[in-house]
Amino acid sequence: MLAHLGQGQVEPAKPPAQLRKAGSTQIIAIGISTGGPDALRVVFSQLDADLKVPIVVVQHMPPGFTNEFAKSLDRICPLEVKEAEDGDAIQPGRILIAQGNKHLEVEKKSFSSVVRLSDTPLVSGHRPSADVLFASVAMAYQNNSLGVIMTGMGRDGAQQLGTIYKEGGMTLGQDEASSVVYGMPRVAHELGHVMEQVPLQKMARRICEIAKTSR
Repeated sequence: MLAHLGQGQVEPAKPPAQLRKAGSTQIIAIGISTGGPDALRVVFSQLDADLKVPIVVVQHMPPGFTNEFAKSLDRICPLEVKEAEDGDAIQPGRILIAQGNKHLEVEKKSFSSVVRLSDTPLVSGHRPSADVLFASVAMAYQNNSLGVIMTGMGRDGAQQLGTIYKEGGMTLGQDEASSVVYGMPRVAHELGHVMEQVPLQKMARRICEIAKTSR
């Protein structure tokens, strides 16, 4: 049960029990919506050029816009950024952006990992859905994942970010002050699924620090 602290403030629920300790970060998953394009420009322009952990992103955006959006990010990011295509390899130094109107999931194999796109029904009111992405990342990578939930209306991603947490992965949420809409990260925080709230201007640094820490 959530305890109300005052107007607009809610005490987070008790975090879920973790099944295992956090391991080294092998994948970073980001879920983001309203205010996301500008926020991702800030984060991606500040990422370390030597970041070796692949990143997969669900940004709520209509079909037909994500290809150009990915290209615009690629121009300012030291890493490769591209719109995801079905079967694209998940590899170091690469950021894959979900296509508009396509769910994105990860598939981990013995020697390589790929993304899978699908037209399955909307989840949490969206396709692509951050909940779908986070659930697949938690299943495939368990405690070797980092989930990040950022500015956005509604609650997409909040529930399944908790699955990453339960599996032993790390989780970050954008803080209220720097969010255009403190919806998705607020719900995740109130559910107890966010380990640490981070301002937008410090998000890239925190992502890189976690990704480069040996555990």
